[in-house]
Amino acid sequence: MRATFLLLITLVAQTVCAQQKSKVTVTDLTRIKQVGGISLSPDGQRAVYALATIEPNPDNKEEYEYKTHVYLTGLKPGDSKALTRGPESARQAVWSPDGQRIAFVRTVKGKGQIFIMPLDGGEAWQLTNTTYGASTPLWSPDGTRISFTSGITMAQMLTDSLVNPGKNTPLWSLEKPGFANNNFIKSDKKVKPNPDGSLAEVRAYLEKDVDDKKAKVFNRLNFQGEATTEPELSFTHMYVVDVKEGATPKALTRGFYSYQGGNWLPNGQGLLVVTDRDSLKHPDREQDNRIVYIPADGSGTQKAVLSEAGKSYRSPSVSPDGKQLVFMVSPSEGVNFPQLGLATLNGTSVSGVELVTFDRAPSSMAWTTAPISAKGKKGTAGYVIYFNASANGGSPLYRLDPATKQVTQLTDFTAGVTSFDVSGNRVVLAKTEVANPSELYLTDAAAKTQTKLSNYNDWVAQRQLSTPEKRTYKNSLGQTVDYWIMKPSFFEGNKKYPLLLNMHGGPTAMWGPGEPSMWHEFQYMCSQGYGVVYANPRGSGGYGINFQRANIKDWGTGPAEDVLAAVTDAAKESWVDTSRQVITGGSYAGYLTAWIVGHDNRFKAAFAQRGVYDLTTFLGEGNAWRLIPSYFAYPWSAEAKVLDANSPYTFVQNIKTPLLIKHGENDLRTGPIQSEMMYKSLKILGRPVEYVRMPGATHELSRSGNVRQRIDRLLRIYEFFERYVGADAQVVTQK
Repeated sequence: MRATFLLLITLVAQTVCAQQKSKVTVTDLTRIKQVGGISLSPDGQRAVYALATIEPNPDNKEEYEYKTHVYLTGLKPGDSKALTRGPESARQAVWSPDGQRIAFVRTVKGKGQIFIMPLDGGEAWQLTNTTYGASTPLWSPDGTRISFTSGITMAQMLTDSLVNPGKNTPLWSLEKPGFANNNFIKSDKKVKPNPDGSLAEVRAYLEKDVDDKKAKVFNRLNFQGEATTEPELSFTHMYVVDVKEGATPKALTRGFYSYQGGNWLPNGQGLLVVTDRDSLKHPDREQDNRIVYIPADGSGTQKAVLSEAGKSYRSPSVSPDGKQLVFMVSPSEGVNFPQLGLATLNGTSVSGVELVTFDRAPSSMAWTTAPISAKGKKGTAGYVIYFNASANGGSPLYRLDPATKQVTQLTDFTAGVTSFDVSGNRVVLAKTEVANPSELYLTDAAAKTQTKLSNYNDWVAQRQLSTPEKRTYKNSLGQTVDYWIMKPSFFEGNKKYPLLLNMHGGPTAMWGPGEPSMWHEFQYMCSQGYGVVYANPRGSGGYGINFQRANIKDWGTGPAEDVLAAVTDAAKESWVDTSRQVITGGSYAGYLTAWIVGHDNRFKAAFAQRGVYDLTTFLGEGNAWRLIPSYFAYPWSAEAKVLDANSPYTFVQNIKTPLLIKHGENDLRTGPIQSEMMYKSLKILGRPVEYVRMPGATHELSRSGNVRQRIDRLLRIYEFFERYVGADAQVVTQK
């Protein structure tokens, strides 16, 4: 009796507590603040970071603006202060070696420029004023110079004396049919345009049409950007500038190829950067990358450090003493992810190259000193490397001992480290978790004791949240599939609720409690009275290379088996109304949504977002077209039948589930024709289908698109499903 009474009291207390909290609303999206871009001071006593917010547009109350500003913390709870403010965002803050100044990027007249801010008082001043803009500042080891990158178009390259001193044309072919040696790009500007004139005058007329935006002429392979077609190539070059007012930058790189990922050598004489391996191959066709050394004197010479056919080297990072190099490397083509590599660095040459055994995709590597000897024994100063990686539903922080090649996981899978920096035995990190989407933390070298430094999203404590319950499933390949079930936020045990299967894209993306992108969407739908189930089916990232490659030539049947197993298990819960199940997903998961409703009729309604539905069409329409040869085959090859066999459009006549289709009008990653084909075909077949186009929206709509459209998207998911599984839903007869 006493136990029953105590249980009753506990349930009543939990109910009262739940009643005191409110729903996660759709406009709570605008309240989420995200911490990132962390940089620790050289002495480890302070840190700067970026805070991204969504602010109301002062001129239009229905619209919002993204803002990012730089903050400084003394690594004590609540002591952060804004270093930048105003209408123009600031980002990419980095410390000077003496810890007295920071460099950061601010937009000026539509271009990023580098500013210097003294931290002992005084205003920030503008260091660069380049025509092409400036980004990714890096201080030289002595603090007297800063390297940076700028983006330059092909037309600008042809006349720029810094990166193209000889005013040359590319060594590789621009592939314009009928012209040899790229001689067409040096036309005689004295010839006047005349449509009725000589051939030279006709060509001048056609060039003027292009200049006047009456025509676009394509000769390149990768002509699709994210939001518009791009006939013209662009390049990223590296520069260096003295940290003095009025200083003139000088180019460190030359030619018709791009450079990125710079890292200064400790002696300050040059940098390691990443560029194309074959300088004679068109940049759209070259898939190999190499790491090269470029001197900081502006001579433009370079020396290959790591280069191999069929491989892409990237992210070079040099140890503080200049004797070790860590990098990433992967096969250049196919379904792969980068591996960690280590090498001994002798000046600008490497030896003893070894790969680290770590079956996840690493990112954001940072060196620091640690009490570890060359043999991995405690007591002697050495170096270790911190990094993070998506794994098992989270993004843990890891530490690599270069001496032993041993990787140690420091944080768990239930949270995600979205940004971090390390100095000595101090780590400052940004963390996402179910209880809070983003905050700043201070921790020790082992990340055991974490002190919360910020309270940007403490308002979440006033919301009733749903906590995901992790489960696993053994699929037909013998692989373990992780999935999570979330109850409705205001769950009552005597009620039945609809169940939403929400799926991720990629297909190499990964979801879990430590992945931030879906925090608001999941919690919003749970607050609306839906249970949510989500899974990481075969092909997902975060579970090793074999798991990631398990959906090659099988985007539909196998992954559908995995996600449907998750929803089948979730539907066994006593609170689930099995007659009210719905399904949605975006990008690859838009594909998977259409595939599933073409093969399974259990769902009452479906919402396919920015998906791919016909793989052959996708080859020509989307800028992510390389997924076709990587996972399947070219349409003209002997294996071409695999494309139709794996296309949801092949089974369009089988779709009877009411379907809402959404696509951004400027989405060139997957291409809106995909959705037009599905919609028109289902309309012809007389099926219940609705189509939503988002003007101006790209593939990134749900993550970084127009905020009002992001809100619209969530409301459309909810409203469409309510037509079929809501309390007022009417029974709809499906043909």
